[in-house]
Amino acid sequence: MRSVTTERGALVAGIVAMGVVVYVSNVLVEIPINDWLTWGALSYPIAFLVTDLTNRTLGLKAARRVVAAGFVVGVALSLAFADPRIALASGTAFLIAQLLDVQIFDKMRRQDWWKAPLASSLLASAVDTGLFFSLAFAGTQLPWVTWALGDFAAKLAMAAVLLVPFRLFIAALPVQWRQPESGNA
Repeated sequence: MRSVTTERGALVAGIVAMGVVVYVSNVLVEIPINDWLTWGALSYPIAFLVTDLTNRTLGLKAARRVVAAGFVVGVALSLAFADPRIALASGTAFLIAQLLDVQIFDKMRRQDWWKAPLASSLLASAVDTGLFFSLAFAGTQLPWVTWALGDFAAKLAMAAVLLVPFRLFIAALPVQWRQPESGNA
């Protein structure tokens, strides 16, 4: 049996992790690696890992809480330290994509261990990329379409790579933490 204190600690850890990932990614998206990719493309997929781990261990309601709190923390930090247009575009894309990720993951949670995190991350990444880059950079002289294509390709690769830490983290947990029923808090 999990204690309420332990669950709260896990929820707080997810919220803090999400806020940090969103903030760092909003800063890094302004730093191009080349004409196809920004550093944010490599950090942002960790947000899907945080959401999926929360969903797997604490359930749907807790994952939604992490997304909502991560949204508030991430946008607040981004508005304070990043370009406002990027902060608002990121917040919009983040909220829609992460809530989509939570729903898809929850619907697939009883399938093979890798299907829910991979499918939810891939589909939500497509939505996130389209929304973010069009809102953040449309109308600018920046090569945002190529950045979006590179970003999406990086998110696809990262979704596959992040299956390893997802699996290792879940395998290291006690059995009672591995698969809550759908909708549990």
